[in-house]
Amino acid sequence: MPDCTRPLPLSLCIATALATLLMAGCVSAPVSSPSLSAASVSSQPARQAESVTDYFASFTDQWMRRQPSAATASRYFDGAEQDAMDRQITPETDAFEQETVALARQGLAGLAAFDRASISDTERVSAELMRWQLQMIVDGERHAGTQFPLNQFRGANVNLPNLMTVIHPVGSARDAENYLARLRLFDPRMNEATRAARERADQGILPPRFILQATIAQMQQFIAPEPASNPLVTTLGEKLASVAAVDAAARQRLLDEAARIVQASVYPAWRTAIAELQAQLPRATDDAGLWRFANGAQAYAHRLRQFTSTALSAEDIHAIGLSEVARIETEMDSILRSIGRTEGSVTSRIDQLQAELAYPDTDAGRSQIMADIETMIRDAEVRADALFDIRPKSAVIARPYPEYRWASAAASYTAPPLDGSRPGVYQMPLRKDRLSRFGLRTLVYHETVPGHHFQVALSVENKAVPAFRQVRAFGGISAFSEGWALYAERIAKEENWYEGDPEGLLGQLDAELFRARRLVVDTGLHAKRWTRQQAIDYGIPPSEVERYVVIPGQATSYKIGQLEIIRLRDEARAALGEKFNPRQFHNLLLLTGTVPLELLDQEVAAWTVSQR
Repeated sequence: MPDCTRPLPLSLCIATALATLLMAGCVSAPVSSPSLSAASVSSQPARQAESVTDYFASFTDQWMRRQPSAATASRYFDGAEQDAMDRQITPETDAFEQETVALARQGLAGLAAFDRASISDTERVSAELMRWQLQMIVDGERHAGTQFPLNQFRGANVNLPNLMTVIHPVGSARDAENYLARLRLFDPRMNEATRAARERADQGILPPRFILQATIAQMQQFIAPEPASNPLVTTLGEKLASVAAVDAAARQRLLDEAARIVQASVYPAWRTAIAELQAQLPRATDDAGLWRFANGAQAYAHRLRQFTSTALSAEDIHAIGLSEVARIETEMDSILRSIGRTEGSVTSRIDQLQAELAYPDTDAGRSQIMADIETMIRDAEVRADALFDIRPKSAVIARPYPEYRWASAAASYTAPPLDGSRPGVYQMPLRKDRLSRFGLRTLVYHETVPGHHFQVALSVENKAVPAFRQVRAFGGISAFSEGWALYAERIAKEENWYEGDPEGLLGQLDAELFRARRLVVDTGLHAKRWTRQQAIDYGIPPSEVERYVVIPGQATSYKIGQLEIIRLRDEARAALGEKFNPRQFHNLLLLTGTVPLELLDQEVAAWTVSQR
């Protein structure tokens, strides 16, 4: 097997990675003792390792020792070190974030010590990716205060329960004890987030009134059940049911203790946070965008750079969105007319179609949509053979969100860990407006096959790249990952997966239209002073608008990434003619992994030359 740490062509290393993925499993990680203390961040650059590959490994180890929640999600470590990580939760303090930025600066200094001319192509891509990601973290420091620690989509009030219900493993009695140890940390971690929210409010950084209201409502629903019926307890019970080494009596003791912790510390921490957000309501307004803050325009420009990995301005993106909306609506109108739907706007006709294809808003309807999703995933796996000759070893499963998340959650994908102990997980919110067959196939393709599951799980399993790329240690590149998933939707259309199903094809186009409208609405909210109602009137559901408010810029990554991937593919196909092989092109993208679009452009250009 070629050594991809030596100067070899990237195409050879990709071929090696392909063979590895076809024959081997996941890689285990090094072991050392965890630490979350400030002492783990030195003020001096890290000592230059023997090679840049060693540096990637040692710096990522240092980074992940401060990130126990992420270490659990990826199963980054082994043995005693991983076990210790599984009993901790990453802090929610501003001080911790400042230490993280300091470590990113240290990482950049260490990386700069290596001569790029002396490393291989694969190492160069990894070095450029690490530099880009760490620089984004450093550049974001000045804008960190514009983020809301408590919010309905990605606040501590969402991330903490998700860590337990989706990510934390329970395959043994020790895992269950670790679960309880973590549950005991909900109180200090939630209080840290509440304190940070209070400090921001004191500085005039308040969420919009409607975000406060949505977050309060969600948190109140979370603490409404009796403790024993809270998802933190019921999920533990569900996971323990398959652990043969834990008998019924031991299982009940663990569940009783979990319920006691929820009652004694989790619920009180949530009530304290709710009280803080309620106290902020009188001072809040309905102004939605970053424009309302000092340096808000600069903060938004940074978010667009972070999420699109391009230099496109808000004006550029807004204009692209308007153009794409017009193009897609014209195509949809043509198909709607071909099936006899001629009256009303495109939006009104699609709304009618979605209602006609709705599932009942009942337990039976929700069970049926989950069963249909399962069928669609397995069908997509078969259809994908024509376009993909590699695929993840990890399986993908679908499950609904806990009910308290339904109102605000979007469909999502959670990657499998390095050790393959958990499948990729596609989560679906089962609120009424998501209970429709219309667009469901397209959503499944986006989140699972050949979308996120193929791209993200293959990255996790790709042993030819450094661990920081496998586990996205320094964050993802949304334009690539979301762009790939939207590209996956497009190739299903191009490959006639919707043949004989005009409603299904309309669902694909509607999903693409939705992402085009996001370009208009996100930039409208944050750069053009749009209101929440303007965004809703443009065709974006309220829960989605609220998502864009609390994660500025992220919604622009999908369409920008898709358009760039399509451009790169079409240019490569035009240059290569009959030599263009879509499977090999997809191998290149999937095995290059998550990189900024500007770096992807370079890799595709080099690959195209190599294929001539």
